[in-house]
Amino acid sequence: MVEAAKQGMGLAHVLEDLVTEHVAAGRLVRVLEPWCPPMYRFHLYFPGTPRMPGKPRVFIDFLRTHSGHDA
Repeated sequence: MVEAAKQGMGLAHVLEDLVTEHVAAGRLVRVLEPWCPPMYRFHLYFPGTPRMPGKPRVFIDFLRTHSGHDA
């Protein structure tokens, strides 16, 4: 989505962290700011089972590590 928006193909409503650098560099601009507050967080819903398969566990751990949030 971000790449498409950078190429002028339309709007992208994405997490703030994905576009901060592009906005600062002028490659992207914010539009409709009063109606669309920045998206800083995301939510991940998953069953809290003790025997979660390996791939989902690795993905969840990756998101926790790279999002800066532990919950």
